[in-house]
Amino acid sequence: MKRVSLLLAFTLVFISSCSDETTVFEDSNSNLSLQDNQDFLNQSISFEKAGVLDITSNDAVSGKTGKEGDELAGNYPLSLIAQVMPPSFTGGENLTATHVNIVDDIAYVSYNTVDSDYVGAIDVIDVKDPYNPKLTSRLYYTNADINSVVYDNGYIYIAGGVDAEKSVRATTNSFVAKIPVSNGKINIDAGITYGFQEGFIATDVAISGNNLYVTSGKDGSLTVYDKNSVEIKNELPFADLRSVTIDNGKIAVLDASKGVSILDSNFSILKEIGITSDFGLNSKRTLDFSNNRIIVSEGSNGAGIYNSLTGDFIEYIPILINPSGSDAADNVTNAVAVNEEVILMANGGAGLSISEEASDSTIPVGIIDLDGSINFVASKGDYIFAASGTAGLQIIKMNKPSGSLVQKCTDVIEYQGSANLNINTGEVLAYTGAKRLNNVNIGGQLLLCGSWTVRGDVTVNEGGIFEMNGSFIVGRNNGKKNITINKNATFRVEGNLTIYGDLILNEGAKLEFVGANSDVYITGKVTKANSATVTGNYTDLLDKF
Repeated sequence: MKRVSLLLAFTLVFISSCSDETTVFEDSNSNLSLQDNQDFLNQSISFEKAGVLDITSNDAVSGKTGKEGDELAGNYPLSLIAQVMPPSFTGGENLTATHVNIVDDIAYVSYNTVDSDYVGAIDVIDVKDPYNPKLTSRLYYTNADINSVVYDNGYIYIAGGVDAEKSVRATTNSFVAKIPVSNGKINIDAGITYGFQEGFIATDVAISGNNLYVTSGKDGSLTVYDKNSVEIKNELPFADLRSVTIDNGKIAVLDASKGVSILDSNFSILKEIGITSDFGLNSKRTLDFSNNRIIVSEGSNGAGIYNSLTGDFIEYIPILINPSGSDAADNVTNAVAVNEEVILMANGGAGLSISEEASDSTIPVGIIDLDGSINFVASKGDYIFAASGTAGLQIIKMNKPSGSLVQKCTDVIEYQGSANLNINTGEVLAYTGAKRLNNVNIGGQLLLCGSWTVRGDVTVNEGGIFEMNGSFIVGRNNGKKNITINKNATFRVEGNLTIYGDLILNEGAKLEFVGANSDVYITGKVTKANSATVTGNYTDLLDKF
């Protein structure tokens, strides 16, 4: 193993122009370039399809028909925040995301190309403001595939592949690199430290304590480096490693030639799980722990679930196929991600599916309404990042209800009714939950607590009262919907109100913001009659009032 600083033998040059690409190294043969022009980076963020996301339910996918009556309101009120178009530059026009690591509301994304050439990139995306995510830094590699990325304490660590026969630095095709990052900006001025190991290409990277774990594919290894010096501390040969994950000191690796191996910190094998699924040639596959279970992406078989203590097979989560259909060859589970009780599967042409863990089984929920073939998924906190070859990286907010709102609504029953929520004149109803609705029509009085999305219009009829405490999202940018508050009706808001469309306040309508921390985000217009009133403290995120 040798360590190489990219600053050796190069003279730094600082370029202050607003060109599309800022080349950091003066040498014209440098294989690195950094894009940090914010105006240019902003062009890669698209809000065109932002808004409420539907889920094609498992019943609809399987062709089941329910009892007569309205469709029930669905769980998981998801919304699409934005899409990030993949990097594109001369020689790197076909990049797709390979991995996402989420730390403190910042996502670090790696890219490679499906072509035979070694080309890659790294993005840093700040999602602290869910209404305005920002691409803050982008690094291009013209001679290397980047297959995985992880952030730790001021550095990103990447794993990938180069052509060692063409590289003056690489001793083998599989490499790991340590790159400084500060305040969301990649900083290559301080140098990049490289390490190399055996194997066709480095496939994944993980960190535990002071150790950096890297897997490599054909005739490769699981290698542990010192994360500070990037010096090799230990290595264990494997035939064809695709992924590594660590949980409570246990290291799990996926070997495409035989299955899953679970090791302790000394590389002693605790358990081996034999898997005969076809993992494909040089294909990205991942695995993830969930309590005492381990979930493995197994290509055409879907996601396999195993007991991580005994190695026993538990069940397969099948690949759900949207009724519109897709090419069977493209319907493969490439990656899995676990977020509390939710299991997400990136199923290629079959899209992104969502399931929920129960005590003794897994219940498929459905397919999330996203564009493109989904190649990778990562999820943490309130966010899902789904990578698509054609639609870029799609940032999804799960809109989990906060604990404080649940506490305020302890005496309110959970909503289990129709997706078409209608409150008749004279009715006084209150519900809590996290639900997806088709439309809302209120003639009486309604209180909603928790997180709700509505893909259609919301109307509060004359004299009606609508109170919401939590998160309420209506419409999407490519399917705008309105909230209409009619004559002498009241809309009382405490929390976060998002409208991808217009807010219409008719004669005598009242919009009242309760408390001190409400936000309102409206992409369309606010139409307000002279006798309508807006009162209370709120933050108007797009200055529409």
